[in-house]
Amino acid sequence: MPRIAFYPGSFDPITNGHLDVVRHSVSLCDKLVVAIGVHPGKKPLFSTEERLKMLYDVCGPVAAKAGCVLEAVTFDDLSVTSARKHGATIMIRGLRDGSDLDYEMQLAGMNEAMAPEVHTVFLPASPMVRPITATLVRQIAGMGGDVSAFVPPIVAAQLKTKFAE
Repeated sequence: MPRIAFYPGSFDPITNGHLDVVRHSVSLCDKLVVAIGVHPGKKPLFSTEERLKMLYDVCGPVAAKAGCVLEAVTFDDLSVTSARKHGATIMIRGLRDGSDLDYEMQLAGMNEAMAPEVHTVFLPASPMVRPITATLVRQIAGMGGDVSAFVPPIVAAQLKTKFAE
């Protein structure tokens, strides 16, 4: 039986922190489903299609190198419900610091109550990527700052184009 992991997020944009989580995740599963949460009340910088393409471009080679199948999808329901729909038994969650852990522990507990067969796996961020957030990346890029240390080159180019529009 293949091990399927589900990694939800907004990925707006994908950062080196997200990529760090993916690098660790692909060694834990046979298939990694990276899932973009779509919420009607939120207005993302990048369209769903742009984010899906960036996920495949950035994460695809990492997964392939590890012999892991990568699938990028969207979802608009509970992440645990979507994980079930995709056959996942592992929910991947990245942790940057203690405040992330507090929130993620609550979320994991609620998810376990709703879907006990989906096990949450916490992956601590590598030291170099701990301070990175997509929100800060968008703010820096929007003000003309250099984000090349925080995102993959493909994403940096997309940000530059997006903010030049």
